[in-house]
Amino acid sequence: MNKLIITLALLLPWLSFPQEKVDGTVVEAGNSNPLGLAGANVYWMDSQIGVVTDIDGKFSIPYKKEYNKLIISYVGYESDTLLVNAPKTIRHGLKPSNELEEVVVQQERDHIQKTYFSPQNTVTVNSAELLKAACCNLAESFETNPAIDVNLSDGLTGTKQIEMLGLTSPYLMITQENIPMVRGASQAYGLTFTPGTWIESIQITKGAGSVVNGYESISGQINTELVKPLTDSSVFINGYGNENGRYELNTHFNKKLSEKWSTGLYIHGNKRTQKEDDNEDGFLDAPLADQINVMNRWQYQDAEKGWVSFFNVRFLNDEKQVGEVDFNPDTDRVDGANGLQNEAEVWGSEINTRRFDTSLKLGYVFPELPFQSFGFQTAYSLHKQDSYFGFRTYDINHESIYTNLLFNSIIGDTRNKFKTGLTFAYDGYDEMVTATDYSREDRSVGAFFEYSYENLEKVSLTAGVRVDNHNRLGTFVTPRFHMRYTPWEKGSLRGSFGRGKRAANIFAENQQLFASAREIKILNSSGEVYGLDPEDAWNYGVSFLQGFNFLNGKGDISVDYYITHFENQVVVDWESSQEVLFYNLEGDSKAKSFQVEVNYEPLPRLDLRVAYKNYDVKTDYQSGSLQKPLQAQDMFFANVGYETKAKENGSKWKFDYTLHSVGEKRLPDTSSNPIAYQLSTTSSPYNHMNAQITKVFSNTFEIYVGGENLSGVQQDNPVLGADDPFGPNFDTTIIYAPIMGRMFYGGFRIKI
Repeated sequence: MNKLIITLALLLPWLSFPQEKVDGTVVEAGNSNPLGLAGANVYWMDSQIGVVTDIDGKFSIPYKKEYNKLIISYVGYESDTLLVNAPKTIRHGLKPSNELEEVVVQQERDHIQKTYFSPQNTVTVNSAELLKAACCNLAESFETNPAIDVNLSDGLTGTKQIEMLGLTSPYLMITQENIPMVRGASQAYGLTFTPGTWIESIQITKGAGSVVNGYESISGQINTELVKPLTDSSVFINGYGNENGRYELNTHFNKKLSEKWSTGLYIHGNKRTQKEDDNEDGFLDAPLADQINVMNRWQYQDAEKGWVSFFNVRFLNDEKQVGEVDFNPDTDRVDGANGLQNEAEVWGSEINTRRFDTSLKLGYVFPELPFQSFGFQTAYSLHKQDSYFGFRTYDINHESIYTNLLFNSIIGDTRNKFKTGLTFAYDGYDEMVTATDYSREDRSVGAFFEYSYENLEKVSLTAGVRVDNHNRLGTFVTPRFHMRYTPWEKGSLRGSFGRGKRAANIFAENQQLFASAREIKILNSSGEVYGLDPEDAWNYGVSFLQGFNFLNGKGDISVDYYITHFENQVVVDWESSQEVLFYNLEGDSKAKSFQVEVNYEPLPRLDLRVAYKNYDVKTDYQSGSLQKPLQAQDMFFANVGYETKAKENGSKWKFDYTLHSVGEKRLPDTSSNPIAYQLSTTSSPYNHMNAQITKVFSNTFEIYVGGENLSGVQQDNPVLGADDPFGPNFDTTIIYAPIMGRMFYGGFRIKI
């Protein structure tokens, strides 16, 4: 973060050098009228001699012939090494980068940033890209990005579930400023608890992640950076409404209290009271909802002494009502433990969540050693969900504590870096499924070490290992490795492998199964979590990124292929219409993902993005080896964005269009149902289109209008057995296409 990160004071430790000096200015590359970068580090390789640039980006550093490689670095920019053989005056531009953890993304930068130099296959989605869609919450922030697939989890709640590399979100590590956030009890709905306006940027990493962030990542990591009180608008207001009765209001209030302290108050509310039943099956197409979400954020920085800190505290209350249109919870709810099935006439469900969480991040950079720092992260959350689905009740309280202490430094010179630290985590689950208690406590402590070698010319790599002791998973080792090779200009070849391990929270992660008549069974009983063994998987991947210039336009093409191989997996088997089975994998389970993506800017401010994805996700079920249900094998993505040239006051137009072409999906077997409740073996392909137009009147005010599912495609029968919801054929889980038809929305943004 350009203004947030610590400006490092590198003092000259030896005063006996000759008075010959190298003078210069550090600026941001690529701007026609660049400003100097204040606080950039300038130091000689293999020494501790360095300075920082002043407010205008200027510096002066003693010269000695023994040191001829001058390193210039700045948080949020790519570091450069210059060959300097004599005292001189230089002017050097640094290119923006997305490699560092704390980055303030400027509006004029690329909406999606890819790096050619990082060993990890990471894409940064910044705030400008998020504004291409209404982006009401984190789950809805990926519609214009092909790296993430977004699907409905069920036919009732309207909750969007994300997937990467053909695997659902439980196999992703989802963090907020590198602190684990969406996990455990929050897995089903947690992505909807982060409003889109709170997000500054999103980093999407495919494959095995870093050992620094834990052992649970299997298919990748999604990290969100929140807006910062120091750089966010003093006042920000966003209003949103759509024709289906969903209304949202977001307000940000930020204030700089002193040179070192800033604070922000962020309030989000959304509500839906309008009942929608577009397909006339008697069930709500979207839930009645009411959410209030309040966060207070504090930022401290002491540039002179090298300290920076962030402290967050948040409270959320979220209420949802789903089911039949005529359902009234005051009169129609029946206690699943005491009521009789024939007493109920109207099927309904309520999901009420209250959540409190707080986190602290503290960092210190040694003023005289810019490459050496330590950090401390800690977080606490209390998540309470009370819910019922017809006659089934599901209540879960999840108390979580997380701490991470890390130290960064170098080995010899700045090309060889390392991170090491300790992690402690506690999770207490008070979980009731109807009348059965599944409460437990999980505790783990771990240590990690990660080595990085950076040579921007040809090779860079990151190799890490962590050892953890878990009271249920035992003691285990998690290695991760990433490597990047540059064979020629603007070419980047990457390879990675790594292990991930996790305890599956089978009920919290599969809550949609409660809204069906299926009998839930756990077949294994000797494991440590629900009688099941922990999930254990290896991920292997290669990717290639090539930048190009064609007809005066710049672009890039990327190709990647990943394989996730499960040593053990908790298989969710719903191949029988009457039951859902949870059991340990016996056999093979692999997820293979292939993607090719092209980004191109043929004209100034006109961006084109197309991608093709192929998934081969197969698991050995009791009935045989089968492709993952409800997973399209072939998908095509296209996005077109255009902005007019901004006037002096910032006025301009912005246009965006997105197409998702989804191939056929294998459907779970329903052949044992009566003919009226049977589905075909596969779904039909469909095209899903979204568009948005934004009119920016000035730097302080803009309005936007848009439409979702413009093709109007809808699934015919999202609620199977809707005519008899308390009967044996009721099922809301087989969702393979949009439920709601064409929908239009509008909103405004005010920045002061």
